[in-house]
Amino acid sequence: MFCEKATELIRELHRATEGQLPAFNEDGIRQVLEEMKALYEQNQADVNEAKSGRNELIPTIKFRHCSLLRNRRCIVAYLYDRLLRIRALRWEYGSVLPNALRFHMSAEETEWFNQYKKSLATYMRSLGGEEGLDLTQDMQPPKSLYIEVRCLKDYGEFDIDDGTTILLKKNSQHFFPRWKCEQLIRQGVLEHVLS
Repeated sequence: MFCEKATELIRELHRATEGQLPAFNEDGIRQVLEEMKALYEQNQADVNEAKSGRNELIPTIKFRHCSLLRNRRCIVAYLYDRLLRIRALRWEYGSVLPNALRFHMSAEETEWFNQYKKSLATYMRSLGGEEGLDLTQDMQPPKSLYIEVRCLKDYGEFDIDDGTTILLKKNSQHFFPRWKCEQLIRQGVLEHVLS
C-alpha cells in the first residue's frame, strides 16, 4: 500500500513519550526512499507513454505524484521532529548526553548535535561579559540559592567558587549553590534532596 511505511515512521514518533528519543529507524527510511524511487520510475515511464496520447494514465500519474509528495512530507516531519527532540535534550542534559540517548541517534544526528552544542556555547560566551552567560542554568526559577544534594556515584573532585575542592563520593550529601550543581543534577551525578 502507498505511504504505509512513511506513516508508520510518524506513528513511531507519536508513540514515544515527550522527552524520549526512539531509536533512529534507518531501515524504515530506506524502505520509504526505495518506494519513492519505484514510484518515480513508474511515473517517468507512464509520462512518456502519456505524451504519446494515452490520456487514461494521467490519474495514475497524479496519484503516484501525490504519494511521492506525502512520503517526502512524512520523512521531513520525522527528521525534523527528531532534531527538535535532540535540541531539547541539549537543554535538559547539557553538552554531554547519556550513552543510552547517543545510541539512539544516527551519525548525522550526532554531528548535528555537536554543531548545535558548539553554536550554543559560542552564543553563550558572547553574552554577559568575560565569562559569558550560561543559559542552561536555572531552567526553573529557584526557591533558594543553596540546595542540599546527594551524590549518586563517585565523581571525584569538585571545585566551588571560593577555591574549595570537595570530593564527591557515592551517597555523600553536600550543601551547594544551586547554579554550581544544576548541571551535575541533570547529568545524574547528583540528586536534589528534598527535605
